[in-house]
Amino acid sequence: MTVTATYHTPALLAESIDGLNIQPAGTYVDVTFGGGGHSRELLNRLGTRGRLYGFDQDEDALANALPDKRFTFVRSNFRYLTNFMDWYGVPAIDGLLADLGVSSHHFDEAARGFSFRFDGDLDMRMNKKSSLTAAKILNTYAEEALADVLFRFGELRNARAIARAAVRERANRRFRTTADLLAVLQPFCAREKEKKQLAQVFQALRIEVNGEMDALKELLQQAGGLLKPGGRMAVITYHSLEDRMVKHFFRSGNFEGEVKKDFYGNVQSPFTVLNNKVVVPHEAEIARNPRSRSAKLRIVEKK
Repeated sequence: MTVTATYHTPALLAESIDGLNIQPAGTYVDVTFGGGGHSRELLNRLGTRGRLYGFDQDEDALANALPDKRFTFVRSNFRYLTNFMDWYGVPAIDGLLADLGVSSHHFDEAARGFSFRFDGDLDMRMNKKSSLTAAKILNTYAEEALADVLFRFGELRNARAIARAAVRERANRRFRTTADLLAVLQPFCAREKEKKQLAQVFQALRIEVNGEMDALKELLQQAGGLLKPGGRMAVITYHSLEDRMVKHFFRSGNFEGEVKKDFYGNVQSPFTVLNNKVVVPHEAEIARNPRSRSAKLRIVEKK
């Protein structure tokens, strides 16, 4: 089956695949398969003995599975990476790619509720089998818990005021659609910053719905253990929370960013950082794919 061009346009495609230094007979994992753009390019560089596993928890992505005997689609959250690699009898891998951005498919499908541009159900689930939705968060979380979500994952300074307004609103009517939420948010958004502030609120809810930060932490830990010496990991992030976590882990092997040194002053980290300066899209790519604007690529090699 052919991957549709409209499902998602992969960001930093050449840079991320080049960074993995593909070994033709190697075993690789694309933990964010989506439309299959990165996976297709990766397969192009593998030989007949190479293997690629593509993870995606969204059932919609299954329609994009690549008809190649070297490819295996895994419908699962990448936080279960080790479990599935054990299941498939893969003790170690040569490389892993993670493109942490939300697919264009999700943003453009009104019914999924990922975007404030459309009126649709306040859903935001990557995995439709999950019970937690954005509407459930807005309708059931205590005011303090809701404010914490907005502050931690949206980095909103007025998180408490927004949470207070949401709790007051739901006393009269429950949140069901994105329009319901936008009506509450309108007084808190300055006209010149409206899109940015709305995006921060929707980002915060989406991260909470999908447990994204915990899943990323688990992925990085497991990937570090699975990589062979000399194996590489390339991660593309889209907001500061993700990028900070990846940067700290790549640099120090922990999430606090605490660099430990041995007696001789050598940094003790399981990785060698291959790009101290983060890779970002060039102007031509941003012109072709505006959603790549915030993409940042970091690459490490296992020692």
